[in-house]
Amino acid sequence: MTPLYAADAAGQPGILASLLPLIILFAIFYFLVILPQQRAAKKHKEMVNELKKGDKIVTTGGIIAEVIKNEEEFIKAKINDNVEVKLTKDAVARKLDEV
Repeated sequence: MTPLYAADAAGQPGILASLLPLIILFAIFYFLVILPQQRAAKKHKEMVNELKKGDKIVTTGGIIAEVIKNEEEFIKAKINDNVEVKLTKDAVARKLDEV
């Protein structure tokens, strides 16, 4: 056996044997937490970039608005007939699909 796998003379496990549980734990954490979060963030970014004039959106604050213009960094939205606001793209929670 190689020194990485075998225990040394004092009975201590090798480097790989002591790091293996940590590596397995990180892999489980990556597939159950990090990867799904990255997919959701990518899907949200695509949805926000595809917004067009007339789409209804819900902001993170719960305000329902209608998109007027989708700019590079901001979205101009109409809340009421007289009220137009400029939102950051991060403030858009979701697109409101009316049936």
